[in-house]
Amino acid sequence: MHRTVIVWTGLSNMAAPGCVFHRTLTRSRPGPNKASSSPPAVCRDFLYVVELHRYSRDQGSSVYFPQAVLSGEDLYDVTLTDGDCRLQVTLDPGLNRLVERHVLQPGSTLRNATFTAAMTAQLLPACPGACSGTDSYRLVSVEVRGGAPGDDEGDGLRRVDVDWDSLPWFGSSEPAGPLVPLRASRTVFLPLWNSVDYSGEVWRETPPTEEEEEDEEDEEQEEGRRPAVTVSELRDSFLSGHRGVTRGAVQHQLIIRIINKSHLMYYGRTDRNCECPYKAVLEVCDRTGSVCVVLWNSVCVSWYRFLKPGDIISLRRYRVKQHYQAATDEIEISVNSRNPAAQISVLPESSISPEYLPPAPTYSFYNSKELLERPHTAVCDVIGLLTFSGRPERIRSKDGRGAELLEYRWLRLEDGTSTQPIMVKLFSTSQPETHRKLHPLSVVVCTRLKLIRAADETHGCSYLTNTTYTQVYCTGLGHHSEMSYRKLLPVKHFLQWLRSQDDQQVLSRALIGGFFMYPPPPVSLETYMKDRRGEPGFLRGVELQREVESLSYRERRTLCIQATVTMVTYSRRGEEDRCLFWTDRAASLSPSSSSSSSSPRFSKSSPDVCPSPSLSSSSSLLPLPSTPRQLRPPPSSSLSLSPTSPSSTISQLTPRRLDHRAGRRSCKRKQLLQPETPNKRHPWVTLQPEQNNKTVILFEASMEFLENTNADEDSSDDDDDSSFITAPLSPAFPPVAVETLPMRYNHAHREEQAVAVTTGGRVTTERFDLAFEDYYTLRLRALSDGVLVDAVFLPHSSSSHPPLLPHANTWTSILSHGAFSSHKPPPSPADLIGMAAQLTNQRLVCVLEACHLGGPTTELVLSRAFPLPT
Repeated sequence: MHRTVIVWTGLSNMAAPGCVFHRTLTRSRPGPNKASSSPPAVCRDFLYVVELHRYSRDQGSSVYFPQAVLSGEDLYDVTLTDGDCRLQVTLDPGLNRLVERHVLQPGSTLRNATFTAAMTAQLLPACPGACSGTDSYRLVSVEVRGGAPGDDEGDGLRRVDVDWDSLPWFGSSEPAGPLVPLRASRTVFLPLWNSVDYSGEVWRETPPTEEEEEDEEDEEQEEGRRPAVTVSELRDSFLSGHRGVTRGAVQHQLIIRIINKSHLMYYGRTDRNCECPYKAVLEVCDRTGSVCVVLWNSVCVSWYRFLKPGDIISLRRYRVKQHYQAATDEIEISVNSRNPAAQISVLPESSISPEYLPPAPTYSFYNSKELLERPHTAVCDVIGLLTFSGRPERIRSKDGRGAELLEYRWLRLEDGTSTQPIMVKLFSTSQPETHRKLHPLSVVVCTRLKLIRAADETHGCSYLTNTTYTQVYCTGLGHHSEMSYRKLLPVKHFLQWLRSQDDQQVLSRALIGGFFMYPPPPVSLETYMKDRRGEPGFLRGVELQREVESLSYRERRTLCIQATVTMVTYSRRGEEDRCLFWTDRAASLSPSSSSSSSSPRFSKSSPDVCPSPSLSSSSSLLPLPSTPRQLRPPPSSSLSLSPTSPSSTISQLTPRRLDHRAGRRSCKRKQLLQPETPNKRHPWVTLQPEQNNKTVILFEASMEFLENTNADEDSSDDDDDSSFITAPLSPAFPPVAVETLPMRYNHAHREEQAVAVTTGGRVTTERFDLAFEDYYTLRLRALSDGVLVDAVFLPHSSSSHPPLLPHANTWTSILSHGAFSSHKPPPSPADLIGMAAQLTNQRLVCVLEACHLGGPTTELVLSRAFPLPT
């Protein structure tokens, strides 16, 4: 196919007359105060997505989309470039799903984009970035070609080293200030994947400067600052009905210390036109008491990022109100940007008169041993060494706004006080920069978490998760040296343990990303069904397919079906064309799909067919080099496999094509590398510490509590090679997604790994080592309607879970526990495939974990399969 090559040329203040936008859109510019009657403009040339912005619609948004059905609350603006200039357009709501499924993303290449002119009469006169007469367009259809920045894929676009911000804007589309939403009266954008974090450069990191002049008179008259009113006086005056406090703005200076800081709360609604619908709550105190201060709207934009727990602030021009959630004798202080415009300033402790200095924040640190005795929902602070950082995922909110997706990730912290780590299910805390730094071997402090005890006490599992005031502090950002907790005794004890640890030992168990679930589900059907009480029941196959297709990017759901297993395959990542497999010949199978997509396979089973003759084979398997030592199957000598049931077939695919004529099948015994072949794997990370110091990384991490330093070590790894006899005739299973398998932490490439697993990032097997590469795939046949479902099964991945109960390592027990027994060596893949005939005609309750990974890729993992009572 012919492709137009666009070469980046010198940039000027005006778009080049021959640019793509100029050729395509000039004739379709809208007239003043109305949409143009000209037909849609189709751009046949390649365009490139520079940015995507999300915002919630308001009362006037529907005016811009008279033909569209506004089923959701979100709208998207897209910044495009043709190589000569930029243009901000609105995505037609009918295309929202392209963003929600992470098909259309920054870095995507577009072709055959169809634009329609949009009316300009209501282009946000209240917004600072809007101006009348602006060129305004809507993207109504498009063909998405690319996937991520840097993927040229032969589209003719040269994108390397291009400064997108320096490109001029097309025509009159240049905004008068920062970009603002085009189709709603909002002044800020939402982050793409949650509604808790801030997004954009308008959120200030430094405080406004014009508000620090109000206190000069106090400094001249007094040696130290003194508040004009205290918290207790405000409360007494409000409750007694004092008119100056209950009716008007309070001018008196209040000097308070921030004890806790909430995450941002977005309250934008489609029936309201609030320009900046945010609020945040600060728990503050002085020597007379504590109170909540609520920051509203644009005050959040100006102050939220700068204020932190421990800061002392001066507050003037605020309102006192009754606390909207507390008892009648409780108050809150409302701080807004108008009516009245509040005055805030941050004060150094040295400027406060000692008798009015507010008390310092208090912490309740508990180590992993002490957490075992804490009650359910207890609020705790923890410090630990991060050894596992999970990928961010999203779940649907269970509150009134059921459409909202909440982003979270799992962390595993160690502190040396017990064998059980501290597990944290960390939701967004309005600290996106900190969350992006949460990679293994960081020292992490989480404050104001609540303890959750699992309903199933089989494993004694518990974990910590967010409260409204949870904050996270991490190595590499200078947090620890600024916070008062660094002087506390529990923190000092942790640092002593940390400095005694060896880098290599910690690195050997440090993982990042991959499929993960915690706490592990129950191991019995009875307990599992009891825990699920009140949740939706079993799905039919077509219902499962519909639920999976409805998932948004990184959305995670647990789904259940009743099924039988018709095929089991053992594979290695990247070598799916060579595998071991067992199939139930009596089961009805549909024709194999030729697709190589990583999305789950759904198909309707065909009528019964005559089973083919069985195939016997032999093999010898070696430990897989990329599998953790404790998870590798033991070396075995040649083993002859034969069907254990006349209704089944067990096959090891060989490098030659099989002769399908009846009675002529054979498989020649082949010998692999000798089991005695030594393992030549080098350490994952090779450090070069000075003076034989074995704890360089951890030592440097702990040093941040004294000064802000960060280790930067080199690493190297060397893989040996291993193979086993396979053939190109493998079953048509989709390969496991690389995002499903956890990676070994690589300290030299920690920043790249952190970006790769983040929401919107991409993992490549060529760049990072996977913790294990082998996996099983089970083909399930729904009992309800015969729909076939392919699910990945990862019996290794539970190694990071609490010790499992001993079991027999039969297929039934492995599926019920979701993992191999931790009390005996796991069976080799050949042995396990050889035992797969145990699954013939087994009716199972299958628990599936579905997560959409973007584009065509959906992860479907079988976490449990319980036999149905006969």
